[in-house]
Amino acid sequence: MDITHLLNRELEVWRTSRVPDGLGGWTTTTAPQGDVAAKVDQPSATERMLAAQAGSEHTHSVYVQPTADVRRGDELRGAGQAFRVLSVVEPSGPVYRKAECQLIQKEGA
Repeated sequence: MDITHLLNRELEVWRTSRVPDGLGGWTTTTAPQGDVAAKVDQPSATERMLAAQAGSEHTHSVYVQPTADVRRGDELRGAGQAFRVLSVVEPSGPVYRKAECQLIQKEGA
């Protein structure tokens, strides 16, 4: 089974990393890692309730290819939206990866 025909958006993957600052400390940087084809859905009421019980705010599910390099803590950006990846799950068969995400809303006007 292939989900490629369902992936209707292109999202940039941004990843945060720490690098030594040369003075004994660390500098945190966020850099783009590449693009992934994706499908963005809202989770079911049951998925949202389970996330809330676990103390998480799962607002969107983002489906990507099973080989896509998307990790917990990444940001997925595209079409004027940004999503923080809370977790990544895979079915028992490598058909897709589902990133459970939280929409990052912009402040102000």
